[in-house]
Amino acid sequence: MESLRELYKVGNGPSSSHTMGPKKAAEQFLARHQDAESFRVTLYGSLAATGKGHLTDAAILAVLQPVAPTEIIWEPETVKEFHTNGMLFEAIKGGEIQESWKIYSIGGGSIANPEMPLQEHQRVYPLTTIEEILAWCDHEGKTLWEYVQDCEGMEIWEYLEMIWNTMSQTIDNGLNNDGVLPGGLKVPRKASTYWLKAKEYGTTVSNRSRLYAYALAVAEENASGGVVVTAPTCGSCGVLPAVIHHMAKLNDYRPVRILRALATAGIFGNLAKTNASISGAEVGCQGEIGVACAMAAAATCQLMGGMPSQIEYAAEMALEHHLGLTCDPVCGLVQIPCIERNAVAAARAIDSATFAILSDGKHRVNFDRVVAVMKETGHNLPSLYRETAEGGLAKHYKLE
Repeated sequence: MESLRELYKVGNGPSSSHTMGPKKAAEQFLARHQDAESFRVTLYGSLAATGKGHLTDAAILAVLQPVAPTEIIWEPETVKEFHTNGMLFEAIKGGEIQESWKIYSIGGGSIANPEMPLQEHQRVYPLTTIEEILAWCDHEGKTLWEYVQDCEGMEIWEYLEMIWNTMSQTIDNGLNNDGVLPGGLKVPRKASTYWLKAKEYGTTVSNRSRLYAYALAVAEENASGGVVVTAPTCGSCGVLPAVIHHMAKLNDYRPVRILRALATAGIFGNLAKTNASISGAEVGCQGEIGVACAMAAAATCQLMGGMPSQIEYAAEMALEHHLGLTCDPVCGLVQIPCIERNAVAAARAIDSATFAILSDGKHRVNFDRVVAVMKETGHNLPSLYRETAEGGLAKHYKLE
């Protein structure tokens, strides 16, 4: 599996697959063609279907347009076999195409194609199933976060500290911003309102309101193009930071415990990314919100003092109960139903962790099997429900 540096990435919203990935591809292509006289970029499948709402063209043009005139071609009907988020970059000079490069945005801001599916230096985890990792923990007498430390080295903690600081800043930014989100749906920001209203209720409702506020804060920052951390994607970036921030506020955890929780969460995100997908365009929102919920549940269970088996149970439960969740963004924007899903999934993550911590950690279906089912389910979902904005809520809700 890859380094957690490839899972947790800092960038601008609203979509890791539709903005961060294409921007990264444009930067790599530009590095090879600084002398190009013009560029042509063709977007396929989901990238073309919802790219305008996700600012895909803006992300690419921001890189290429300052160097040479750039044309964007939209082909939503063309779906490539490798991945639905396909792009064709062409550099033109003297009327001749200097290079044609087909690349795919596979989720979480990562790009790949058959020639470069994964860079070898990024393969830092030798074990690729939770069954193997739990067996390692049992044999070595170590925890899940220690597996991360053993594979990544001590320098991973400095990186995760930067990630947590960014997540915390995004929450703060979101809580202190008001107004209407861009894009035409006229969705008002709610994070600050939920946070203020939390003071008006008893402990139970107040705690849940604060949790919602933190998740909304991050998701709304993402929707407005603010700086977020993929966890595992931009569209689901509010779940994990909201849950950890909420737990830290309630229990005054030391910073080192928070970083260890991030490391453990990263294992489950990595497993889903490696063995299935975290791309809404490939497997629906179960691969985004579902995996984010699993990551947050694992982190929470560890913060509660859970054993590796209980932590795995929490993650399994959280993902299992998101199986089949469709990706149907209204108007192709990461707003409806995406923002609310972050808040609801944050609550479900804590519920899953609580359920697991009360158990002995034994259960029939493990996380590996749920990931396999998620992959199978996602591939069986019609394209209408995989980030094309052609089905579900996207079809039945129209701007008035």
